[in-house]
Amino acid sequence: MRRLAFLLRPSWLILAMLVVAFAYLCFTVLAPWQLGKNTATSHRNQLIADSVKADPVDITAVISTADDTAIEWRRVTAAGSYVPDSTVLVRLRHLDGAPGYAVLTTFRLADGRVLLVDRGLVSAVDGSRPPPVPEPPTGPQRIEARVRMSEGVTPGKDPSVQDGYRQVYSIDTAQESAVLQQPLTPLPTGERGGYLQLSENQPGAFTPTPLPQLDAGPYLSYGLQWLAFGIMAPLGLGYFVYAEIRERRKEKAAAATTLAESAPTRTTPSARTEPTAPTAEARLADRYGRGRA
Repeated sequence: MRRLAFLLRPSWLILAMLVVAFAYLCFTVLAPWQLGKNTATSHRNQLIADSVKADPVDITAVISTADDTAIEWRRVTAAGSYVPDSTVLVRLRHLDGAPGYAVLTTFRLADGRVLLVDRGLVSAVDGSRPPPVPEPPTGPQRIEARVRMSEGVTPGKDPSVQDGYRQVYSIDTAQESAVLQQPLTPLPTGERGGYLQLSENQPGAFTPTPLPQLDAGPYLSYGLQWLAFGIMAPLGLGYFVYAEIRERRKEKAAAATTLAESAPTRTTPSARTEPTAPTAEARLADRYGRGRA
């Protein structure tokens, strides 16, 4: 045990604690974070792929479904009419790489329930102002759309009225219900509820918000990398401990050899030659390699 006593020095204790903390974070926070994103992305991509193949269903069947995030991206049809004077613009959107707005409105079903609808994207005027937004068509309409999950409310970004339009920073059924002072029916897509995103060439539609790319992204490889780092860190510490023990053994053997070789040459106490201990710089250079000119 004496040969391991150096591990109780503050420098080694701090190094060991840092390695343990890093490995713990890798296995419990960093790797699960990336692997969880990979699972969520793969699940979303599968839902989108399934929705492309499936025929649209009536929205009333979706509304009656129990709370289930699996209905997001599902294609649906709805019969009813647009509610007049219910336009809300969503700021900080982009269309073809330029600033734009998403146009929201409400749609009343035949049974009286009112849904939030994303009509699509319009380009900003001079990159900063909304263009004139025409009202959706009046009278009975039949629309096709996708179910989307509300984005939630952006903290510190309150709704406002600018350039003659009610404007918000995110698409959220509860927030838009308060802005419009209309009771909106959230679709069962989770705690935040959902809304409809109009498909292309539908009555009242602008440029549709593009679907996400069906790419799982780098999350799986990132997660595996964090797991590898969590394994490599303790192994690296173990290597340094082994290297330290090995070098201490070599130093002890070298000192014993030097003493043995110098013993026969001793003549008088004044002529004794003590072995010279290697400097700290020399020991580090011997452990981890000497620089070459």
